[in-house]
Amino acid sequence: MKKNILFVASECTPFVKTGGLADVIGALPGALNQADSVDTRVILPLYQSIYPHWYDQMRKVASFDVLVGWRKQPTTLYQFTFKQVMYYFIENDYYFARDDVYGYDDDGERFVYFSEAVIASLPYLEFQPDILHAHDWQAALTVLFNKVYPDTLKMKSVLTIHNLKYQGIMLRDSFHDLFHLNEEHISGIEWHGLLNCLKAGIFHADKVTTVSPTYAEEIKTPYYGEGLHACIQEKGNDLVGILNGIDVKSYHPKTDRAIRFHYQFSSSRKSLNKLYIQHKFGLDIDPDKPMYVMVTRFVEQKGLHLIKAILDQFLTEEDVQFVVLGTGDGDFEHYFYQMEQRYKGTMIAYLKFNEKLARQLYAAGDFFVMPSKFEPCGLAQLIALQYNTVPIVRETGGLKDTVTPYNEYDKTGNGFSFTNYNAHDLLAVLRYSLEIYHDQDKWYPLFRNVRKSSFSWERSRDQYMELYNQMLPS
Repeated sequence: MKKNILFVASECTPFVKTGGLADVIGALPGALNQADSVDTRVILPLYQSIYPHWYDQMRKVASFDVLVGWRKQPTTLYQFTFKQVMYYFIENDYYFARDDVYGYDDDGERFVYFSEAVIASLPYLEFQPDILHAHDWQAALTVLFNKVYPDTLKMKSVLTIHNLKYQGIMLRDSFHDLFHLNEEHISGIEWHGLLNCLKAGIFHADKVTTVSPTYAEEIKTPYYGEGLHACIQEKGNDLVGILNGIDVKSYHPKTDRAIRFHYQFSSSRKSLNKLYIQHKFGLDIDPDKPMYVMVTRFVEQKGLHLIKAILDQFLTEEDVQFVVLGTGDGDFEHYFYQMEQRYKGTMIAYLKFNEKLARQLYAAGDFFVMPSKFEPCGLAQLIALQYNTVPIVRETGGLKDTVTPYNEYDKTGNGFSFTNYNAHDLLAVLRYSLEIYHDQDKWYPLFRNVRKSSFSWERSRDQYMELYNQMLPS
């Protein structure tokens, strides 16, 4: 019997994206629907940025009111099919007709509303979900409401944690101001005298998944658990780590229209993309000079303090080029700007996000640097491997699960890694990567291993299918 799965999320490519969550929600439902045994659909907020590109293609399904505390919020539900996946959109101008997706003082209230609206939408969806699959804190309250509201469908529920650091914290007074729950339910959402949306989802979900097996183990510990490790430990066998994949059709150097020179296995064709970036940004023109690239958010999580500690020494002592693309914390932006000024012809800092340029850098780089302090899964290193660019990572979360350190003796491994969150260890592995790069007898086996690396959604899809089948045996 076919299983109906409803994904609930706050972003999804190609409609709206701020990070890797959108890539997952944009790819996994389609991969799941390749199996005849499931019908996976997605429900999202209708943000202001979605209107210009997609609104005219949507069909109105229903209009209704949603209560958020004492507030009666008018709500309209739309639907739209894209690439054989049905998407539903929750429209409310008060909460979602804004310039940005997140970052507002009332984000907690906005996603309480969204979760209430999802539950209120269920009678209008033209299919009855068997499993509610919520993603991150913005959707976690749907798990709570499904479990405790007396008139819901009582679907089985899955909560996927894409990044435990972001939890949806609100003042305790919000319980009576925003929620329609009896006091008996506050223990499932209360956390250190506050309300925690992610905790509510973890507590009430039938299954909790994370986006890599290593991260699933890490978040049981105080260091990685962000204050929720005890709650996570209590899930026991109901906590599962399933590694993310990437859309290998979209991210393919043979067909990617964003890059200048297409290739698949040819290192000489790939190097033409390096020459293109060197010309474009005024770097020294040299196809043999190793290029290190970073495409990242400028936040502490991404290991940028390690980069700051060693980059000056690395660029002074080694004949390399370093290109950074990203935006975020102003201190990091200022640092990279100053480094670019100091190392003209060697260093480029592009201080805003540009998807087309990001793909060009994946294609141009010899190495992709990702020394994260923690990394639930990481998609950038998977994309780098897809473009035959060698990743250099710290052994944490999904980075540890996807990058195997190169062994020059038995010729195994698809990248470089270091264990401790330490700047000198990062510098050592950067220097070692240079040593391998300049020794063709060692470099070509590594490059061959990188080319063989594949992280499509097929394996992950099968693991999710197994999870759903455990929850709803045929």
